[in-house]
Amino acid sequence: MTWSHVRRSTEKRAERRHPERKHPERPVPAATHGQHRRPAHPAVRASAMVTAFAGTVLFGVVLARLTLEPSAASAALVHSNVRPGRSISAYLDGTSTIEAVRQLGGNLLLGLPFGVLLPVLLPPARGLLRVGAVTVCLMTLVELVQGALVTGRVFDIDDVILNTAGALLGYLLIGRRLGRAVHPRRRHWWTRRAAEPRDT
Repeated sequence: MTWSHVRRSTEKRAERRHPERKHPERPVPAATHGQHRRPAHPAVRASAMVTAFAGTVLFGVVLARLTLEPSAASAALVHSNVRPGRSISAYLDGTSTIEAVRQLGGNLLLGLPFGVLLPVLLPPARGLLRVGAVTVCLMTLVELVQGALVTGRVFDIDDVILNTAGALLGYLLIGRRLGRAVHPRRRHWWTRRAAEPRDT
């Protein structure tokens, strides 16, 4: 028996023992995370965005009634606050439990719809940091307007903080899943970079 016959018989025995090594030049492609889920039908996406738009308009009306309605009786009682945590501490230490829950919980609930509606209405705003940034900008604008133009209303940075916390909570509970169900999965820059072919 020649050396070539011995080598071929050895290779055949190795292939029978380890069939996955038969074609090492053909790696099995790894499954992409989220590849099994197909994007929603365009009609479903359009309906979801219309519903989100209607919900945003309704929420805007409620927000305007709660924050931009004058309150002359409170003009001498309220003061502006630009120090984070000052109003929250005052509610926790200087008021009853019911009043603290009403004030703090109300501001949390006021920001909740942002985290639910933004991922559906504005797909580029999806993501925890983006939802938080958009909510901070919008609620800061609302606080500035009510503090400058509305009688009995003042700017309070703690309201912005609580509204943003509510928006982040709404996004984590509902908005993230709802946005992924309606819109195609957003590819992050690091996944796009890893998928680019590299020159050898």
